[in-house]
Amino acid sequence: MDEEKSRDEAIKFVTETVHGSDVRFVRLWFTDILGNLKGVALNVAELENSLRDGMTFDGASIGAIARSEESDLVLIPDPSTFKVLPWRPSDGAVGKMFCDVYRPDGTPHLGDPRAILKSNLEKAYQLGYTFLLSPETEYYYFKNSCTTEILDSAGYFDQTASDIGTELRRETVLALEDIGIPVEYSHHEVSPSQHEINLRHTDALTMADNVMTYKLAVKEIAQKHGIHASFMPKPIEGFHGNGMHVNMSLFKGEVNEFYKDGGTSEDFISDTAKYFIAGLMKHAKEITAVTNQWVNSYKRIVSGYEAPGHISWSNLNRGDLIRVPSYRKGREKSVRIEYRAPDSACNPYLVFSVILAAGLSGIVNKYDVPMPVDQDINKIDQSQRVSENIESLPTNLSEALHYFENSELMYNCLGEDAFNNFIKNKKLEWTEYSRHVSSYEIDKYLPML
Repeated sequence: MDEEKSRDEAIKFVTETVHGSDVRFVRLWFTDILGNLKGVALNVAELENSLRDGMTFDGASIGAIARSEESDLVLIPDPSTFKVLPWRPSDGAVGKMFCDVYRPDGTPHLGDPRAILKSNLEKAYQLGYTFLLSPETEYYYFKNSCTTEILDSAGYFDQTASDIGTELRRETVLALEDIGIPVEYSHHEVSPSQHEINLRHTDALTMADNVMTYKLAVKEIAQKHGIHASFMPKPIEGFHGNGMHVNMSLFKGEVNEFYKDGGTSEDFISDTAKYFIAGLMKHAKEITAVTNQWVNSYKRIVSGYEAPGHISWSNLNRGDLIRVPSYRKGREKSVRIEYRAPDSACNPYLVFSVILAAGLSGIVNKYDVPMPVDQDINKIDQSQRVSENIESLPTNLSEALHYFENSELMYNCLGEDAFNNFIKNKKLEWTEYSRHVSSYEIDKYLPML
């Protein structure tokens, strides 16, 4: 009853807001299995009907969400996600709502990434946990969509008065805050023309919605100024890739379960956090196809660019797969772990789902956490890695898919429909890539063979 009352109140708020403003259209948003944002622009005259009954669409036409035999699906808007988009024209404003995808019989569509995340969050809730997240999502600004020509020569945390990217980032932050997405901070990243905006931590479902909105805002505001923004994992050889480092914690009520009460400045994470880390490490290879789902993703996971290539954890090093950031006394709620493999082009609903599933498996089964690595993982030679049982992450999409499709954990996490649909889409991508003759091959082999 409380959920129904809350939804009714949210519907009332949406309809009153729309009818008391110049909003002409409302975008109904959802994502496919690959994390592509999909949607339909709804005339406000149809808003109340759609809020009450949903909106039917042809799911079979969206190959990365439904099986071909599933022709009719229904979008049910989530009125709590309604906002007016500030980057749209003021004459005839546009609103947006995220939607859940249902079948015509009223049951959730099992291939909907938002539904998958809800299902995994329910598993955490049954154990008493709330999953909180704060991702660090990086991107590049380029002069247009047909080139990787950069806009500046700045580096990490640089402040340059003439940098158009800084102004675009500032406008994006203001737009996000206008629609209720709080930003913790933003800055120029390590490589030229690379930027990062960090969203304030919140629950995983809200954060997944926020990440999708954030990525669209970055792109639309850049486009308005004739600039192209890209979340491609590795757009430029020799530059850093675009990561999405995920900072996370589990709470029970107001208590951070990752903090060890009475711990020292060197040993402040709880057994729960260590079990969670152990789960992530045990299942790291299996979840990599989701956290790094594109062929290009594996060009980022190479030594020397702060992206993890090995399965290790540390309190110190940024080259490890998992890092435990330090905290200041009195801020125990900020104790967290950081999973550094995901890139910015991932599907946040699925990434948060698989990370949670892996971590919870560690807690439920009480996996033993390996010893942390106390030196730069990239400077350890192969023989030492073997002796210390430090394994590597998959080095390409095909290898990652091998671990994924043989994972019972991933099957249970995504469900049969999404699991098989994801594999089908990714195998198609790998086949296409394998057949492609690149300019590298032409330049290297044509003169000599």
